[in-house]
Amino acid sequence: MILGVPRESYPGERRVALAPVVLPNLAKAGMQVVIEAGAGAGAGYPDAEYAEKGAQVLSTREEVFAQADIVVQVLCHGANDRTGGADLPLMRNGQTLVGFLRPFGARQAVQEVAATGVTSFSIELMPRTTRAQSMDALSSMATLSGYKAVILAAETLPRIFPMLTTAAGTITPGRVLIMGVGVSGLQAIATARRLGAVASAYDLRPAVKEQVLSLGARFVELPIEAKEAQDARGYATAQGEEFYRKQRELLSAAVAANDVVITTAVVPGKRAPVLVTKEMVARMAPGSVIVDLAAERGGNCELTKCGEIIVEHGVTIIGLHNLASSVPFHASQMYARNITAFLLHLVKDGKLQYNEADEIHRETLVTRGGEIVNPRVREFLGLPALVVEAKGA
Repeated sequence: MILGVPRESYPGERRVALAPVVLPNLAKAGMQVVIEAGAGAGAGYPDAEYAEKGAQVLSTREEVFAQADIVVQVLCHGANDRTGGADLPLMRNGQTLVGFLRPFGARQAVQEVAATGVTSFSIELMPRTTRAQSMDALSSMATLSGYKAVILAAETLPRIFPMLTTAAGTITPGRVLIMGVGVSGLQAIATARRLGAVASAYDLRPAVKEQVLSLGARFVELPIEAKEAQDARGYATAQGEEFYRKQRELLSAAVAANDVVITTAVVPGKRAPVLVTKEMVARMAPGSVIVDLAAERGGNCELTKCGEIIVEHGVTIIGLHNLASSVPFHASQMYARNITAFLLHLVKDGKLQYNEADEIHRETLVTRGGEIVNPRVREFLGLPALVVEAKGA
């Protein structure tokens, strides 16, 4: 079984799908790695390190796709909406593709992947179960995004985070509000606390209150209740516009009272809810900072511009996305370990062993035999359910 690792082609992407540290484990399982020359350079992994661990370094992308039984990427076509389409002619029927595909994004991209005949697995569809925890790359990248969001805010804010008592007087601590307490939100709380800030957090899911308090932050409670606040997978569910209107009204004072607001609220497959309006931004003190981790999904702040850093009403609004790529060494290491755990679960005796009864296999499989076969993805894209022929008869 040959694993192919092409260089990531998305503009500015510095991660690599496999780090040298995981290659011995893959080799023990009978998987040989071929990698495009320079694929790990941006993350701090030179070709020589891959060669030392037994990988074969190939000079061109075409060679990698031609030799690979399984192609492993960070951003596959779909997640890579800029240059991912260039890989389509390199894919072949029966080949396997593993990585982020953004299956709830553009319908055309998913159908184009299916048309190549590849069997594709979308890593962001990994079930949030104990068995799949070591394979959950989405959570790994969210952890790094939450950390980096606080670092960006601290660097931008014209004041320091910790309280200091000096001969020149006492400096009061910075105040940070995290809106949306998923994986990235929890890491943002922990990082803000480590830097000495006073942290508070809000989430429409009351169940996360205990987690917030355990990290030493204050949980902001509002006198409104969300209906079915989270789905069976643990993700927040979309609420009605009346709920969001009331939520914004009640959160206005909390936003104005903080120096930094970090928003992380996303709903899978839908536009991010607006939590911070332009009126709320205008109430914030000059020099305040908003880091919007939902920028790529439309933004939790009404004024956010995806991929840009802007200043409105004296408030800096950071709408940068793909923050995990800004710490590519550890992002690649974490992603590689997640992918390795998934591959070791998927490949047995040198062959891909798809098991319909295995939730991990079933939930992550997107395309097979020229079709989009994932029921959730088909429903989201408005495709009819596949008809399963009865055996026997």
